[in-house]
Amino acid sequence: MELDRRKADLRDCGSNPLEAMTLEAMPTVSVIVPNYNHARYLRRRIDSILAQTYSDFELILLDDCSTDDSQSIIRKYQNDPRVRIEFNEKNSGSTFKQWNKGVGRARGKYVWIAESDDYADEHLLERLVSRLDSEKNAVLCYCRSWRVSPDGDVGGFLDVSGSNLDPDRWTSDFVVNGREECRKYLAQRNSIPNASAVVFRRDVYERVDGADEKLRLCGDWKLWSAMALAGEIAYIAEPLNYFRFHDSSVRAQSQRLGVEADEYLEVIRWIVERVTTPETDRRKVCEDLFKRALLDGYKYWMEALERSDPEAALRAVDGILQLSDSGCVERWELADARLTAARIFYRQGRPARALLSILRGFLVRPIVAGRPVKRAVTRLLRGL
Repeated sequence: MELDRRKADLRDCGSNPLEAMTLEAMPTVSVIVPNYNHARYLRRRIDSILAQTYSDFELILLDDCSTDDSQSIIRKYQNDPRVRIEFNEKNSGSTFKQWNKGVGRARGKYVWIAESDDYADEHLLERLVSRLDSEKNAVLCYCRSWRVSPDGDVGGFLDVSGSNLDPDRWTSDFVVNGREECRKYLAQRNSIPNASAVVFRRDVYERVDGADEKLRLCGDWKLWSAMALAGEIAYIAEPLNYFRFHDSSVRAQSQRLGVEADEYLEVIRWIVERVTTPETDRRKVCEDLFKRALLDGYKYWMEALERSDPEAALRAVDGILQLSDSGCVERWELADARLTAARIFYRQGRPARALLSILRGFLVRPIVAGRPVKRAVTRLLRGL
């Protein structure tokens, strides 16, 4: 892995005076632009980086075998001394493999992963680096973002929403304990919704083993959470990042493929397992963090996925069932998950699996007075 190679290189240079001098001359910030087929947005992305008021940075341009005009655009910057270019010979198939590759090439103390379809205010690096310099325990600093259409129309702020989240929280600066951030926010939503708004410490990224390359969509969410558990998080309310929404983004493609529900469950489970402490607090933490976010999202996705992508729906059901011993999920919710699986198996022409799921659902929540068999069967038959 790129990060393992990088760690070995740093260990080896400690006894070499010439390499030590080279380290001293390294840029403070490494800016990484992982690109795939974003030629339409690429010039503005790169130009907004090179125009930063903070100048102590290197720019690493990565292209993952684009089939559009991206590589010819990138080559136009090859004579800039701040720029390093690398083209993949084969598409990696993963945004997060590109992240790890870029950080493995990085020399800076701080890293900014500037997604190729976004762009930035010229003061972004200046503001975020200054905050990281002053907040020694902060593992990352992020800023508020604008939402931008494919045609460049700015449409308000990209603020995190949720029924139980403070709508005013992201209107002022803060520095918070990372573990508490996981408990109160990251275990409910990805409260750091755009990587282009984040500058982080490279050594912490390496310490948590970088981004999870198995994830297609939620690797950033898991990464921010892992880093948060190692220190503090700083936030700047000044909107310095422009996050572009369009149909060819990784998020849009993953939602169409039914990936988001599956990964959403996996990441929340990963966080909850690490922030719940004494057993006496476990139930309350799960109710506060888990039920409002995960189960609401689960029900929403099940309605969409049962027919459009039944295999993704079954993976999401499996994610719920794996939490059966955690105390986070009510018995009726586990039973409903079993009945959801039964409906899918029935539609797939797998009656034996459907019957097994029905029986397991009834075992999880036996029929009692006031809950006649008819009601349970009605739930099962809904949508058949």
